[in-house]
Amino acid sequence: MPGSGVRRAYAPEHHEEGLNMRTAIALAVLVLAGTGGDIAVAHAMKRLGEVHNFAPGAILRFLGRAFREGWMWIGIAQMALAFCSLLALLSWEAVSFVVPAAALSYVTGALGGKYFLGEQLTPLRWTGIGLVSVGVALVCWG
Repeated sequence: MPGSGVRRAYAPEHHEEGLNMRTAIALAVLVLAGTGGDIAVAHAMKRLGEVHNFAPGAILRFLGRAFREGWMWIGIAQMALAFCSLLALLSWEAVSFVVPAAALSYVTGALGGKYFLGEQLTPLRWTGIGLVSVGVALVCWG
């Protein structure tokens, strides 16, 4: 609404062709920090082991052990950084760009699981990673 001081909250302020550097960096931070956080928390949980007893006291003891695990705090910090990057992206770009582009974290998560956690990826899972990659590319170019 020109002259009214009201800004349309649902539209990005600019309409540039392609990614600008600020958006590209924030998207990279979102994907890499989010994936790093997921991997760090998964590593912490593998060190802690499974939860077998769901009684309140046992859960509290497990949480106490979890929060003494350094990898848990590294993961939480990285996830917080990724969330801040997501907030920035959503303030700059259309949600129809941000959410699909953030799906690139599925690719980095699978690769991180394989190379950092030693997980096995089946050919079907590799196919899915390829499809997600193509989808992200289409969103970024569109």
